[in-house]
Amino acid sequence: MEVCEAPVINVAAFLDNTEEKEEECKKVLQSLKDYGILIMKDPRIDEKDNEEYIDLLENYFLSRGEMFYNNEELKEARPDIHYQVGVTPENIEKARNHCKRFEDYEGPNKPLSECPPEHDAKWRYFWHIGERPEDKKQLYENIVPGDISDWEPKMNKWGNMMIDACTAAAEMLAVGLGIDQDTFSSKMKLGPHLLAPTGSDLTKNDKGTVFAGVHYDLNFLTIHGKSRYPGLFIWLKDGTKMSVKVPDGCLLIQSGIQIEWLTGGFIKAGFHEVVYTDATKERVQKKIEEHPDTPVWRVSSTLFSHIRHDVSLAPLECLSEKWDEGALEKYYDITSEEKTIEELKAISLHTDTTE
Repeated sequence: MEVCEAPVINVAAFLDNTEEKEEECKKVLQSLKDYGILIMKDPRIDEKDNEEYIDLLENYFLSRGEMFYNNEELKEARPDIHYQVGVTPENIEKARNHCKRFEDYEGPNKPLSECPPEHDAKWRYFWHIGERPEDKKQLYENIVPGDISDWEPKMNKWGNMMIDACTAAAEMLAVGLGIDQDTFSSKMKLGPHLLAPTGSDLTKNDKGTVFAGVHYDLNFLTIHGKSRYPGLFIWLKDGTKMSVKVPDGCLLIQSGIQIEWLTGGFIKAGFHEVVYTDATKERVQKKIEEHPDTPVWRVSSTLFSHIRHDVSLAPLECLSEKWDEGALEKYYDITSEEKTIEELKAISLHTDTTE
């Protein structure tokens, strides 16, 4: 399987306004356009921050996995509100059906996900992050596990760092496009950003298990720190499937449907899946040999950044020369909130109480 060779973006050049700023911003544009991802080196975020956060989630998912497998109550699970906050156990989430899109894909470019999609084998934890408009304060309070004293500060620390990194990416993209720097970032302010780490049990499951069926994300930009285990695959616009390898100390950003809408299709939402592969198995065996008493879970330190609820996603007029043909018909005028509800209905996760 070919490995994606997206360039590493030097965010410091943008933050410090050095002579390399314009070049790095153009790399952001080209990488999102060509690959649907960014590999970013942000000097404000150290690898140890990611490691500490993953440690927190590995131990949490290990603990709750054992409880779940023993049919014990998960106090952080709220199925009554469709898991809008707190923990979502395995085999609850399911990707939108993209069978028709991928029906002609063959060989190494074909998704490993089942078609029609089955429920994902991963766990999830939802944690609202950042300020909200007064009329859109979250309906449900974040849930803090009672047995983890430093949960809230660690979740907020990582979440706010991820928002800052997504904001920088959005502004670098705008500069790369030759439009006002705050074109996207101003629309992100007070957005319903969501810290949403996932956990996949690499002991209970084995090769071939689909942790996240092939899908695109319904938000603006999705960001993660480096995972300790491989298994993420992306598709380029030409249908080529690639594995993704994130260098130490870097962040991975993926384009969501909101950025496709705003750019009139110039930048596409990136399709991706996460699967338990031979490479995953090799890493698991090495981990067990070297550290037999540590958790063996694949954690993705994910945050979904969003455009504010009342902002129109209609293609930006300042980018009209870059729109796809027929963009105004395909990317019709709809608010961020309306689009999110539309996407959630497609995967049967929307209720009248969804933000």
